[in-house]
Amino acid sequence: MKSVTIRLSLVENVNNFVNIVSHYPFEMDLRAGRHVVDAKSILGIFSLDLSRPITLEIYSDDCGKLLEEIKPFMEPAS
Repeated sequence: MKSVTIRLSLVENVNNFVNIVSHYPFEMDLRAGRHVVDAKSILGIFSLDLSRPITLEIYSDDCGKLLEEIKPFMEPAS
């Protein structure tokens, strides 16, 4: 499993993000506090507080290509 912090502050960012992650067969969740939704669900994502960074949990170790594609949404590592 791999976890990264992302930010989806604009509606078009959410649409682009879902279009990217939907092409991958493995499961992914978005976690904001105690709320967890399917990362491939537009409605689920809009139920989260998008004004803050959220955690993407990827349930695969072979996710290098995905990480490259979502790089524009990722928060810099601290």
